Amino acid sequence: MRVTLLGTGDTTGTPTVGCDCDTCTEAREREISRSRFSVHVENERTGESLLIDFSPDFRQQFLDNDVPLPDVGIVTHIHFDHLDGLGNAYRLFDALPVNAPNEVDPATDESVAETIRRKYDYLEDRVGVQARTPLEPFETCGLEVQFVPVDHPPLLCYGVVVEDPETGAKLSLTGDSSYDIPAESRDALRNPDLLLADAIVPASSCEHHPLGGRHHGPDGVPRTFGSKHMTREGALALADDLDADRTRLVHVAHFYPADEAFQEPLAVDGERYDL
Repeated sequence: MRVTLLGTGDTTGTPTVGCDCDTCTEAREREISRSRFSVHVENERTGESLLIDFSPDFRQQFLDNDVPLPDVGIVTHIHFDHLDGLGNAYRLFDALPVNAPNEVDPATDESVAETIRRKYDYLEDRVGVQARTPLEPFETCGLEVQFVPVDHPPLLCYGVVVEDPETGAKLSLTGDSSYDIPAESRDALRNPDLLLADAIVPASSCEHHPLGGRHHGPDGVPRTFGSKHMTREGALALADDLDADRTRLVHVAHFYPADEAFQEPLAVDGERYDL
């Protein structure tokens, strides 16, 4: 199972358009990109691949990386930086199955699957939405996949687990989430060969958020920035709890100080892992 990180940034990416902060400036000078979030997973055994989340940067991500167009799509939630790249299915695919959770969100009165059907009704001849029950594994591309509920208020949001039944390789992805991931979901995410964890900012940034930080660790350091995303420290604490073999921090914002923004284990676009 080959995992390629196509997009490792948050909703504005790094460098951010129109921003001349030290971090964005250094990213430009070093030609480093963190585009909006997307992960490509290839089953080299079957020659099939799936795409987790459809970044608005879809076109450039596929031009920049030597990966095939996906056979199947996976969507974790309906925020634009994870979904709006699906419009690229127009003229690129004859048929693209897209898997999404079937749980109705009280905030929208729709499931993620229903929102995709409604929003992309003009693609109904190309995109077939398949509604999936969270925590119930399904097979696609020769792999076993499941959605796991996480905490990203006010919307329902899901992490993803991808396992190769032949080799036992396991990828766990938190999706956009605070540190308050339910125990049942943690159990599903546990013991991955590779964990991709939301780590939007360092914990020190919580002092600049109107809500501050939440889910403080024993050392008093916040593990959640505001209410929606983990801090770097929270993501690393989660990695320890899940006993991850390897961890890459994703959904990273340009609010990291420049001297920290490109240090391990913060990911950048184009990283590739064979599990």
